[in-house]
Amino acid sequence: MLAQDTFRSLSTVPTRLVCLDMNGTTVEDDGLVLECFGDALTSQGVAPGSAAHLTMLSFVEQTMGSSRLEVFKRLFGSAPGRALAANRVFERGFAAAASGGRVRAVDGAVDVLLRLRDAGVHVALTTGFSRQTQNQILELLGWTGLVDLSLCPEDAGRGAPYPDMVLTALLALDLDDVREVMTVGDSRAAVLAGHRAGAGANVGVLTGPHRETDLLEAGADVVVPSVRAVPDVLAARAA
Repeated sequence: MLAQDTFRSLSTVPTRLVCLDMNGTTVEDDGLVLECFGDALTSQGVAPGSAAHLTMLSFVEQTMGSSRLEVFKRLFGSAPGRALAANRVFERGFAAAASGGRVRAVDGAVDVLLRLRDAGVHVALTTGFSRQTQNQILELLGWTGLVDLSLCPEDAGRGAPYPDMVLTALLALDLDDVREVMTVGDSRAAVLAGHRAGAGANVGVLTGPHRETDLLEAGADVVVPSVRAVPDVLAARAA
């Protein structure tokens, strides 16, 4: 259990919505995202192992959690056509590998989703993937209908680190106060999105690419080992 005083400095407004990031927080893929980014860069003539390829992959790691398309646009800023083409290669590659069984739920994630639902807390799943890829993941995991809402960047306008998806979830579920929202994410981008939205609590988890210090610097109020700790976080805030 988490200590009650962990949340003394946070809003005491009850949590009515938990926005959970997908890849790295509730879903794991054994490095598939980075692998598919690498293949997409190669498809655009960036030689594997070259200085440019390594620099670009380093940027990808730093911006994990962000909209995949936006990352490609930043990598190929002067050539938007290459960004779009690279994103198509990424989405196709990820979809094929996901169908082959390389995507699965983080240990304990399904239990957490069920416990939140049973407690009457709304749940939204957010992602940097396209709508098509997000739907495919939800179908593969059998999560369609398990949560109140699933959102991707194209649903909200912008993806993480912008606050759009968090605020879209708030409006879609007809909630009154952004302090009623808790966000949970494994990346700086996901945490920053919740922080910028003004969420009542922003929880970082260590099952993704970024370290505790990274998540705290991005605005996490607390960092826990995995999504399995979310019910304890809720209990600590309510105590």
